[in-house]
Amino acid sequence: MHNELTQKDIELMKQELDERRIRLRPKLLEAVKEARGFGDLSENFEYKAAKQEKNRNESRIRYLENMIRTAVVVKEGTGDGVSLYDKVTVLLPDDDEAETYQIVTTMRQDALHGLISRESPVGKALLGRREGERVHIQVDANCGYDMVIQKIEKGQDDSAIPLNRF
Repeated sequence: MHNELTQKDIELMKQELDERRIRLRPKLLEAVKEARGFGDLSENFEYKAAKQEKNRNESRIRYLENMIRTAVVVKEGTGDGVSLYDKVTVLLPDDDEAETYQIVTTMRQDALHGLISRESPVGKALLGRREGERVHIQVDANCGYDMVIQKIEKGQDDSAIPLNRF
């Protein structure tokens, strides 16, 4: 599987990797050593907490390395249709409700804040479409709904949207 990311996504991940490897890893290793000295490890909360934090950091490092290794670089779109980093206002005719989404890469998605991945069902359906078009979103084999694109605001990656932290 390949991860569709922009060059800026990869640069931000490399910066985070450097931060985690160079600055954070030595501090966490030192915290584990220090907590180990507090005595009985079976009842040593500080040791367990330090070890857990160290493991969380190592897990994030592996995750970022894998994302970079499997990345396929995509370019921000141009043209009239919906493309990466555009803000799209859609009308949900069934609910008579308007919603605004921004199309982003997987590493920056946050559906609760309107940041929709280009690989999500909504993102896939909206990419390349124009204002006024009716789009059908097929969620699964039995469920789908329609949206009408009301407005497209062209955007670009200014690195203001942070990477997902998990």
